Amino acid sequence: MEILKPFNPFDVSLLLRAVEFAAVKHRDQRRKGVDALPYINHPIKVASMIANIGGVHSLPTLLAAILHDTIEDTCTTREEIEALVGPDVLSIVLEVTDDKKLPKSDRKRLQIEHAQQKSLDAKLVKLADKCANIMDICENPPADWSSERRMEYLDWAEKVVDGCRDTNKALEAYFDQTLKEAKKKL
Repeated sequence: MEILKPFNPFDVSLLLRAVEFAAVKHRDQRRKGVDALPYINHPIKVASMIANIGGVHSLPTLLAAILHDTIEDTCTTREEIEALVGPDVLSIVLEVTDDKKLPKSDRKRLQIEHAQQKSLDAKLVKLADKCANIMDICENPPADWSSERRMEYLDWAEKVVDGCRDTNKALEAYFDQTLKEAKKKL
């Protein structure tokens, strides 16, 4: 039987506040897949992968994972994130946030170009995010995405993750396995 380590109640409380905040912010959003799952499932999955696959239990990293799409995909402001979790977590969230004012092709190109310069925390979030997205595209793809479009996403995600290498062997191996299985299914 595994002995559970004591935990810091403040950390748990803050993580749960972040989950609640993200759930409220994403409350009207659904994933693009044919099942249209609640969007909040995605950031929870990303944080879970970081902790349970990557073995990373850093509170700032997990908080950033939970909040990683709030600024980009909701009306959340930087000030709200900073008030909730502080400037360090805000910094990580901003590192993984695309500028929606740019065309999609530019945003995708910049993710590839900037991946190597990201902090360790941002790379972890990016790695787990791409794993989760690939799983969704493979298991529950958007109805209007052809096999070709899905394959293009997989190839692009691989280029982004290449810039995040030498970050976390377990997450990288999981990504590689997930990508291999997804390509085989397509």
